[in-house]
Amino acid sequence: MRLMIIGSLSGQISTAGKIAIGRGAKVTHTEDVEQALGALRSGRGADLIMMDVKLDIALLIEQLKNERFAIPVVACGIGTDAATAVKAIKAGAKEYIPLPPNAELIAAVLEAIAEENNTMLAQDPAMKAVLVMADRVAPSDATILVTGESGTGKEVMSRYIHQKSKRAGGPFISLNCAAIPENLLESELFGHEKGAFTGAVARRIGKFEEANGGTLLLDEVSEMHPSLQAKLLRAIQERVIDRIGGKGPVKIDIRLIATSNRDLESYVKEGNFREDLYHRLNVINLALPPLRDRPSDIVPLAQMFAEKYGAQNGLPKKKISAAAAARLKAHDWPGNIRELENTLHRAVLMSQENEIEAAAILISGQKQPAPEQNVAQTAQAVAQTAEKAAGAAASGETSAALVGRTVADVERELILNTLDHCLGNRTQAANILGISIRTLRNKLKEYGAQEMSHG
Repeated sequence: MRLMIIGSLSGQISTAGKIAIGRGAKVTHTEDVEQALGALRSGRGADLIMMDVKLDIALLIEQLKNERFAIPVVACGIGTDAATAVKAIKAGAKEYIPLPPNAELIAAVLEAIAEENNTMLAQDPAMKAVLVMADRVAPSDATILVTGESGTGKEVMSRYIHQKSKRAGGPFISLNCAAIPENLLESELFGHEKGAFTGAVARRIGKFEEANGGTLLLDEVSEMHPSLQAKLLRAIQERVIDRIGGKGPVKIDIRLIATSNRDLESYVKEGNFREDLYHRLNVINLALPPLRDRPSDIVPLAQMFAEKYGAQNGLPKKKISAAAAARLKAHDWPGNIRELENTLHRAVLMSQENEIEAAAILISGQKQPAPEQNVAQTAQAVAQTAEKAAGAAASGETSAALVGRTVADVERELILNTLDHCLGNRTQAANILGISIRTLRNKLKEYGAQEMSHG
């Protein structure tokens, strides 16, 4: 985790930085917005920005967006004033951390923002074989192509390889080629000089240079335009890149990993992907099996996710019942591990027994509990979660008042009330609710600008 602190180090924000360092983060410091942007443009990248709330957060957010730096910002301020928290979050900050900082809260924010999981669970022979190959090739500098359906864990595998490599101490830089517009992808990859094109307000270091000494992941590389494929091929072959508007080549020292959910051989035959680039990327191919082809991993993965979301929600650790396991095994998991994780996330919140029961496993394509029973169970589960989260006294009226209302309505009220309870701190609210910070952000977007004022 690379953390950038913006603001004076004479106050409590410096303590927050020291806590982050103690938790394994690499910390850099800048005094103001302009210094921060200069550092980012020059390749001193960051995975998270922690900023003094007294500075212009809205300006930083706007500039980051304009220059396509996808970095979450956390605001820090003295005290726990709710109005200050609301102002910071409405300006674009993902979190508000009251100062003096709490060590566990800092750790939770780092973990939630990173949203990384480098754990590779492989008990099924199909996945064990892939992991053995990954362990064998990770120490080398060979280019690796990781293929598999969406949701099979291609980025997790890429991070695992980086952590096992001799470059583990260097940066791991990821770029989703499918998420960047074609006219901007070249600049993202190779960087540009000031004035190279309209909007190029300063020199910008690209992902290749930012990844120097570490690993560059090109996610969904098959979506790259053919004109850029030729430039990528040169970078791989010659280990040099050209910034847009630059005067000469720039040497790079990276380990390249690419991923694709397509059948690249067929894509090459169809003329959509360069054959020479395919062979350059496909030095080592790690083909991740879909979850339906690794059945022995379904229940262990489900148990891992159940424990993860149970801990986040402050609920007792539960095993998956035999009936629930059978229900999980009966599904073919078209969404793969991602679908399984979401299913267990729901199950943890829905479960009413000492073990996670079959009725809590809500899977598309399988028969669900009767609608009346489902609504009642959901309302009861939401009520119990709210009571546990807020530390409120048990109240029979709480559950009774919820029955008969829609699940969406109850969920919305619970989320907004929990956010108020946490003084706008989204990480704390997400942990209490037992959902990911990404899910919470998406829910708040759904509720619209008016509901955002509650955060």
